[in-house]
Amino acid sequence: MTEQTSVPGECYPLSIVPGMSRLFLDYAAAGQALAPFYSASPCGERWGAAAAAPALPAAHRESLANLLVAQNQAAHAGPAALANIERLRSGACAVVTGQQVSLFGGPLYTLHKAATAVRLAEQATASTHMPHVPVFWLATEDHDFAEADHVSFPGRHALETIRLAHEQAHSGAPVGSLRLGAGIGRALEEAEPLIGGTPEFALLERCYRPEATFASAFAQWLAATFREQGLVVLDASGRACHALASEVLREAIERADELETALLARGEELTGRGYHTQVKVSPGSSLLFLLETAGDGLHTRLALKRRDGGNWTAGRNSYSTGELLAILDEEPERLSPNALLRPVFQDALLPTAAYVGGPAEIAYFAQTAVVYERLLGRITPVLPRLSATLIEEPAAKLLRHFELSLQDVFATRPEELAQRMGARSMPVEGKRKLAAAGQALHEELESVTGWMRTLDENLGRSAGVAASKMRYQMNRLRRLAANYQLQQDASIRRKVEALCYAVYPGGDLQERAVGAASALARVGDGLVGTLVDAAAQPCPGHKALFL
Repeated sequence: MTEQTSVPGECYPLSIVPGMSRLFLDYAAAGQALAPFYSASPCGERWGAAAAAPALPAAHRESLANLLVAQNQAAHAGPAALANIERLRSGACAVVTGQQVSLFGGPLYTLHKAATAVRLAEQATASTHMPHVPVFWLATEDHDFAEADHVSFPGRHALETIRLAHEQAHSGAPVGSLRLGAGIGRALEEAEPLIGGTPEFALLERCYRPEATFASAFAQWLAATFREQGLVVLDASGRACHALASEVLREAIERADELETALLARGEELTGRGYHTQVKVSPGSSLLFLLETAGDGLHTRLALKRRDGGNWTAGRNSYSTGELLAILDEEPERLSPNALLRPVFQDALLPTAAYVGGPAEIAYFAQTAVVYERLLGRITPVLPRLSATLIEEPAAKLLRHFELSLQDVFATRPEELAQRMGARSMPVEGKRKLAAAGQALHEELESVTGWMRTLDENLGRSAGVAASKMRYQMNRLRRLAANYQLQQDASIRRKVEALCYAVYPGGDLQERAVGAASALARVGDGLVGTLVDAAAQPCPGHKALFL
């Protein structure tokens, strides 16, 4: 079990975080499950007691455990992960999270997901007296190379994006299966000036080698990063895993009409409540992709679509239902689930007690709940990952110096924030003069416009417009004074820009914009324990973690 330490921090409501959907905000704020879309509330303290994993046949667990042992040994996982696999073999539940395999570990929220799964597994074990194991699902079957081929690390004044040049970038092949190739050397060269000379950079060099695939490199990096916590990694793209959970794929073929009807109805239900649908479902779409082999020998992942008369198409090829079922029997790895079926496929394979997701994944679950009900007869609880901004001491010092909160930085553009700080730094006499002038102007305008409204309604409206222009000019005087102060003390602008860059780089959440490896390189090994601990602390929103 991870030793719990005290992490200084502040908790903010999720409503301050830009870009959050109404669906996610309502889900996160609900004191009980947001029916009918979710089976549990993130506010529930004893979700584990009510969400025991489904029983799996002993033979299924045995096959699963053998697969996991082989994969985790290949990823050089430590004794804690292998011990957790044995717990799964013997009947333990899984707390699962996952992420697309990406260059150099992907964004910072990769760590947040894994840390949350680790902590929730520990909490569920303690509350239910049944072992729960953290599992990280490697999303290796995605074929959007442009989402996986880059990562951004902080430079001196701006984020620097490192991108992997790859000859198969536009092949449509599952990203996890692609070898990194010669381009990875150049990517490491670009990363070295930013994080070189650290144990984290040495780890990247060991994991991200030309002969490695996206999947194997990511798995090795993740297993090493969470070695002490016993995080189990799983790549389910191979034949054995697809065969083990093939019944879900079979039913997605045989019951396609029923599932489409249910998903279309759920979409109407969501939009009728004022929510959005994360995945567009249209007549004739399906929940499956088919892996085809092109003339150059590359595998291409194509969406399967249904046509009248029971036929299916993938690209230019046509298939009957019988032909797809034959492929499933003989080459199950060629059929893979889309975003709405993937969680169901995952939970047919694993004894999942809960899934840890980000805002977009949680929105997926609102739709895919109807697929769960029909194919598994239950809905897996989905719980939010840790949402946090890491605030290192230089940024913390600036927050204290300017008397700002993280919410101030999120809500205000850097230029406006600099003006506000310039106004604060003005001499006291100047502040008093501007405040007195502003207050006097406001009172006189209120008196005059009120009197004019009593004379004539139209005259009052015109007076209100004129008064607004005068107030604008008063505010302009304040801005002129603040800008002058900024010119006199250029360090204010530099400090504000440094603060915004550190905690809200480029106007984006740090956890989305900054690469996980760069945070590990700066903070060190202790960061993982800090995040696991932060995931345990009660905060139904976004955390500012002071390091």
